This record gives sequence, C-alpha cells and structure tokens, in this order.
Amino acid sequence: MDSFDPVKYTENDAKTRTTHFGFRQVPVEEKASMVAAVFDSVAARYDLINDVTSLGIHRLWRRFAIGLTGVGPGQRVLDVAGGTGDLSARLSRPVGPSGSVVLVDINDAMLQRGRARLENRGVGENVRYVQGDAERLPFPDDCFDCVIVGFGLRNMTDHDAALASIQRVLKPGGPVVILEFSRPTVWVFQLFYDFYSFRVMPLIGRLVAGDRDDYRYLAESIRQHPDQKMLKKMMERVGFERCEYFDLSGGIVAAHRGRKAY
Repeated sequence: MDSFDPVKYTENDAKTRTTHFGFRQVPVEEKASMVAAVFDSVAARYDLINDVTSLGIHRLWRRFAIGLTGVGPGQRVLDVAGGTGDLSARLSRPVGPSGSVVLVDINDAMLQRGRARLENRGVGENVRYVQGDAERLPFPDDCFDCVIVGFGLRNMTDHDAALASIQRVLKPGGPVVILEFSRPTVWVFQLFYDFYSFRVMPLIGRLVAGDRDDYRYLAESIRQHPDQKMLKKMMERVGFERCEYFDLSGGIVAAHRGRKAY
C-alpha cells in the first residue's frame, strides 16, 4: 500500500467526509467526541488495564522510547496525548528542575487523572498540564526541544495534521518520538495478537473495568493504524528528516523517530 488516508469521501455522498472509528466509518466531525467518550469511560482504570493487558511490558516499551529522545537537563519537552502521565513522569527526571515537561491531552478526564496521579506520587514539579488538540497544538513555533507521543496518534482524526502540528512546535534539529501499536513482523505473533486483541482484551476490559465495547474499539483502532513503513513515510511527508523505526516485541509495537530540519 503506497498511501494511507484515514479520512476519505464516501461513494454515496462526495460532500460527506468520513473516517474510521474502529472498524466503523463515521463522519469526521463526530470522531473526536466518540473517542473522548471512550477515554472518559476508561480513564479511572486505564493504567491498571495497561498493566494487565500487556503483562507490564508497556513499561519496557515506554522506557525504550524515552531512551530514543536523548533529552537532558534544562530541555523543554512536549508529551502529546500524554493521558495519565507515564511518559511525563519519566521525562521529568532527565530534564531536571531547570527543564520542563508539558503534558497536553484533548481529553479532560485523562488529563485530570494524569495530574492527580503525578501529584500523588510527588513526581513532576516541573510538569505542567494543558488541554489541547494535537492537530492544532496551542504553542508557538519552534518552542520544544523534543516531542513524544505514546499510544495516542492512532486515536487522532487527521494524522497528517497532527504530525505537521508537532513538526511546527519543534525546534530545528529536535527529535520527535512516536510510540504506537503496529504490525507484527512474524506470522505466529500475528495469530496470537489477533486472538489476544479481539478475544482476551475485551474480556479483561469487561472483568476489570466493566467495559467490553470500549476495549474492542481500542483493539480495532490498532488495526486501522498505518504500519511501520507507512508511518515513516507520513513523517517524511510533513518534513521530518532522518526518520527511522524500531520494532518492539516482534512488531506489536514500533517506536519511530525523526528530526525537524535545521
């Protein structure tokens, strides 16, 4: 496949743009509110479900992504779709008191969960919280040394707009790191992954969070997300340079990195 466009025109009505919400096609203007409803529902148990469904491996994936950023003391970092604050908490340490981390998320329930979680742990005096849309980031041009996105890109309506917005707020030469579910590169992993995603994850969602349908959507959204090579092309298309990706856990997750041109 040479192109990926999650937003398309329907054959029946060329004036009605649609996009995917899981395996369903919905009007573009409705997706954001539908995704918001999902995360309003799962926010309280989001971290617990992550631990249970990934058997804790998501912590290793996040650690790897942090390592790719190369951030250091005094730098300013943006955590896009930062949700409950896992990455922001980890990033607050290497940037130190002279640096800062800005956690931006469109969903207020997730943002408040992240703030309470970090404050309860005594983490992140150098972290601040902003409610905002990744496709239209509310920050000036060239103001962050690094941007990271952890498991949030696939829930955005317009991936190109989000990537372009991220590229705009990065300082020249700054890295972007995108951690996201991807395509297993080994067929045995693919078989297991399909069974686990569509049978086990919704069951865990129902048992632990009392919510099967929202976790089915999360599994479906992974399948609709562009694969490793396509996401790399999308990053290059909006102007990122030196783009590369690293398969984790047999390609179940991939970490992409690119840099804004000088």
